[in-house]
Amino acid sequence: MPTRTVAVLEPGYATYDTERTILSEQDVRVVPVGVGSDAVSALRELDPVAVMVRERPVTAAEFDSCPSLKVVVRYGVGVDNIDLDCASSRGIYVANIPDYGADNEVSEHALALYLSVQRRIPGRDRDVRLGKWGIGQRETIPSRENSILGLIGCGRIGLATARKFRALGFGRVLAFDPHLSSAHAASADVDLVDLDTLCRLADVVSLHAPLTADTRHILNAGNIALMKPQSVVVNVSRGGLVDEAALAAALHEGRVFGAGIDVFESEPVSPDNPLLSAPNTVITDHTAWYSERSVAVLQTNAASEVKRVLTGDPPMSWVNRW
Repeated sequence: MPTRTVAVLEPGYATYDTERTILSEQDVRVVPVGVGSDAVSALRELDPVAVMVRERPVTAAEFDSCPSLKVVVRYGVGVDNIDLDCASSRGIYVANIPDYGADNEVSEHALALYLSVQRRIPGRDRDVRLGKWGIGQRETIPSRENSILGLIGCGRIGLATARKFRALGFGRVLAFDPHLSSAHAASADVDLVDLDTLCRLADVVSLHAPLTADTRHILNAGNIALMKPQSVVVNVSRGGLVDEAALAAALHEGRVFGAGIDVFESEPVSPDNPLLSAPNTVITDHTAWYSERSVAVLQTNAASEVKRVLTGDPPMSWVNRW
């Protein structure tokens, strides 16, 4: 029997055969910790050498439960659910999977959310099923000819999103991203602007930034108030980037045309989240990243990071370097 444990904090994936295959020579067993289980108690019992996680928090309490822990690997890019300072103070590696090729999946989902909102697809589907017909101009749909896309965050996924929107006829792309060089922006035909200018001019504001102390509620009541009444907000990045109450108020008051939201500040989303009752809002369950291909890459790369640490090497994507 293996003498060491790799714990997976669920919700995760259908199976962990990929991880078990990659770690088959490391004298470990891979044990999922179900979403209904208390993570602290489960980890205390398992005392894992590695933790693999998607969205569940890994805080000081979880670290305290794992005296043998060597590494935490996040299935994905963002590590805002992991206490990096606590991990560093204990000499525990934290790694992520920064490039699992989900540029296409996430940008496609952003486009799908936009089109669903713009064409009012969920509402029309519901009405037809209820026997209604010919809604027409009772629910207006603004023209988007030569419209402007505004990107808050313009890395690989943002640029992939821009390409898809241009294919629809969007004539200009604006970006607010302090990390994007003017040369790179020019080569991608993207105009770098400040955030207020982006919110004033963009017909669609799409968020593609990491969640940090500086970006939390980067889209707030002040800059939402600058938006055009026909504007659409799309968030496929992190829920904490948006002041949800402020956006919901703008939607209810008709100051924003619609929103496509895949991510929330607290997940699973609370039943009383104001965005759930906002008009012309399309909601999905943090699924923009998903395809069968992206899952396979995530599981393979995450298990490979654990293997590196267990064989005495640092992870390739070590995010809390000390």
